Amino acid sequence: MASLPEVVGIALLAGAATGLGAVPTLFTDRISHRTYDGALGLAAGIMFGAAVFALIVPGLELGSLWSVLAGLLAGGVGLLAANKLLPHIHLGFRGPESHGMTDDETILQAADNWRQAVLIGGSITLHNVPEGLAIGIAFASGLDEVGVALALSIAVQNVPDGFAMAVPATKAGVSRWRTLAYTTISGGIPEPIAAAAGFALVSVVTDVFPFAAGFAAGTMMAVIFREMIPSSHGHGYADLATLSFVSGFGVMLVVDVALAV
Repeated sequence: MASLPEVVGIALLAGAATGLGAVPTLFTDRISHRTYDGALGLAAGIMFGAAVFALIVPGLELGSLWSVLAGLLAGGVGLLAANKLLPHIHLGFRGPESHGMTDDETILQAADNWRQAVLIGGSITLHNVPEGLAIGIAFASGLDEVGVALALSIAVQNVPDGFAMAVPATKAGVSRWRTLAYTTISGGIPEPIAAAAGFALVSVVTDVFPFAAGFAAGTMMAVIFREMIPSSHGHGYADLATLSFVSGFGVMLVVDVALAV
């Protein structure tokens, strides 16, 4: 069984993958709607695949249907409740900057972009917590293969998540290297902390993985259908976003088969 430092290290790498999503902004600050919608659709498909193959299926194999279902519903309801209680916006994209604006309009738009980046980062943090919790619980339960699959799944999905945060941040005037740092931190801090908590939790409460896996899957599905899919279908590239979603799901299918979890 993996040790606590090893689990924290694995979760740190998975969470910090959000920073990779900011790499394109080091070279350009103008991302087209087509690119953004495709990336968002891909991220949604990868997240959905991770929820099914790396969380729900192992949870059902290791626990009862009712434990997983209870966690799934709790996660979904919890995410929606958090959306109501906490400041929140959808994962939107403003597109290319308009020309001919006054200084006041420019300032207001920059402030709005900054707020958008902060809130998207909050959304990333919100669904990284239960994912990290599930990773820690899986490793602590001796399910190293499941833990590795979860970490890999989360790392893959975190890349386009970071992109979704980086675009409005750069448009708000945040330097590109600071944007890279902020996006990395948004996943790199909560993931290992939650993984450590999940690892420690097993020593107190046994057989909690099925519920925790369902909970993480529920939060991810809520984010996908509440935010990511609607936001990727509002700019005339719905077909591309849909195809990207299916492709992302296929990526996780291949990952699941390759790891044989």
